[in-house]
Amino acid sequence: MQNIDRLAITSMRMLTADAIQKAKSGHPGLAIGSAPMAYTLWKNMRHDPKDPEWIGRDRFVLSAGHASMLLYSLMHIFGYPVSMDDIKDFRQLGAKTAGHPEYGNIPGIEATTGPLGQGFAMAVGMAMAERHMAARFNREGYNVIDNYTYTLMGDGCMMEGVAAEAASFAGTLGLGRLIALYDSNRITIEGSTDLAFTEDVKMRFEAYGWQVLEVASGEDTEAVAKALCEAKKEANKPSLIIVHTNIAEGTPKQGSASSHGSPLGEENIAAYKRSLGWEYPDFTVPEEVYAHMAELRRGFKQAHEEHDSLMQAYKAAYPELYAELNDWLAGKLPDLMNDPAIWEFDDDAKLATRKCSEMMLTRLTGRVPNLVGGSADLGPSNLTYMKAYEDFSKDNYAGRNFRFGIREFAMGAIANGMALYGGLRPYCATFLVFVDYMKPALRLSALMGLNVLYVMTHDSIGVGEDGPTHQPIEQLDMLRATPNTYVMRPADGRETAACYLAAMELKAPAVLALSRQNLPQLPGTGKEAMRGGYILRDCEGMPLVIIIATGSEVELAMKAAERMAADRIRVRVVSMPCMELFEEQPEEYRMSVLPIECRNRVAVEALGGMSWYKYVGIDGKIIGMKGFGASAPGGKLFEKFGVTAEAVEDAARSMIE
Repeated sequence: MQNIDRLAITSMRMLTADAIQKAKSGHPGLAIGSAPMAYTLWKNMRHDPKDPEWIGRDRFVLSAGHASMLLYSLMHIFGYPVSMDDIKDFRQLGAKTAGHPEYGNIPGIEATTGPLGQGFAMAVGMAMAERHMAARFNREGYNVIDNYTYTLMGDGCMMEGVAAEAASFAGTLGLGRLIALYDSNRITIEGSTDLAFTEDVKMRFEAYGWQVLEVASGEDTEAVAKALCEAKKEANKPSLIIVHTNIAEGTPKQGSASSHGSPLGEENIAAYKRSLGWEYPDFTVPEEVYAHMAELRRGFKQAHEEHDSLMQAYKAAYPELYAELNDWLAGKLPDLMNDPAIWEFDDDAKLATRKCSEMMLTRLTGRVPNLVGGSADLGPSNLTYMKAYEDFSKDNYAGRNFRFGIREFAMGAIANGMALYGGLRPYCATFLVFVDYMKPALRLSALMGLNVLYVMTHDSIGVGEDGPTHQPIEQLDMLRATPNTYVMRPADGRETAACYLAAMELKAPAVLALSRQNLPQLPGTGKEAMRGGYILRDCEGMPLVIIIATGSEVELAMKAAERMAADRIRVRVVSMPCMELFEEQPEEYRMSVLPIECRNRVAVEALGGMSWYKYVGIDGKIIGMKGFGASAPGGKLFEKFGVTAEAVEDAARSMIE
């Protein structure tokens, strides 16, 4: 390695040590140990610090997000918008340089990482998106989509189950443009990895179908560069490069568990700097390093300009494809709202909302060509398989159906990666109860503001005979408690259409909770459901009681209201398919639907009811589940647990008698 490269790596290491010490918190060990491999990768990667969102760039995901100072030091010296003041503000309130990398804080951070293993799984999703986009848009001589996806992971990522799920899937798909660097420093918070992790990683990944390369020392940047070249030669397998390093390399705390998540300490940093002859002040990058990086950026700019020239030639040769590609990247949608076919449902048909969802996916995929997705081996039950399209596979990356296998957590993380790549609108599906398996990925969808559709069927005790293990109870309350997450439980076909159309416009994930059992098409449903909550049945004057319901229970509310209205009781039924959308409506509208003058309120939902108290108050009544379900036909279960029209009516009458 040239001396200037070594000086750049040392600069990164010193920035890491100084920033974490100033913040009095952080994770110096891996950031220092992996600096040479990360620098070598970024030096050889296709990217442009002056245009971090350039579509032709290679993607880099720091899966070991606790080593965030590694990423910030890379970004600083390579010329991304990370100033020295940003470095000094590491982990401080309002700083761009947060404790873990946060998507959106700094252009060039490709994903929010820190929950271990998820960054790796998101990288798999990015690699899948690249292959699909390439298959869709590339033409002979015009490989306008052809980037690599790189991820840097640590021992903790390697232990997490989500990484195993994603690695298995990536090997099955033969994602040759996915390259993972594994910093094997053999240390975690509690000590040596031998305490809990002694497997042969090389054999495991080879069994998954990966090419596995090894670098004996992470300090050997020539060996790292050679391994990267070898990895890029393998077109039919993803590659894992196992790089053996020492945590906190070269510092007095080298090899120690305490260097994982604690500052090195002033005395140790001073000793470290003396050992390297580093005589610069704290937070200093030598001018010759900046000059060297400026020279490297000229090469990055040239690669960018070459790709731009290719795009212009592509535009001339394939103008329609070029326009479509740009529409995908811009997130452009057709006018779905005013398309009458979107809203067509037979008023006399009884349909499960999962069936209505299938009808909507069929309609949308015909109109939105970048809508892609699949299920965790539940396509025939979720009704999410797009019959008009082929499967995405090792032999056909153009397919729009993704068969994720029984890998719920990886499925959610992969969908995030696909959304982050740009251009695609991913959906994923499983039973609502199994959202527990994928909640951490959904949480990152919300944190990053990603428009991922989570199609969750079998949404209540209506699941029936499969019993309490498959009947969701607490899941909707959990999801509604998650910030920036839109939980949608439609009552019929038109409400399902409204939920899909609202979800497509969000900068956030949407969870569509859909019934297994058939439901009637209710009079009065439609576009108004896009407001989240609306009056479905009303009375003259101020109501004496308001019944609020979602999903399959809206039918029960309507039946109860009909019987009460026969006795001249003023009752209003409010369908509330999405609380989050309702809360975003103007106060005047919300008060018109749920006037404060009417405090007699009953909410009905065949799940747990904690999220309903904000609408019914402590004096209101909630008809729902207070425990787990049971194994029996769905209709019997609604009777057993008292989720019936009669129970709703009794509760409503009791409030006004």
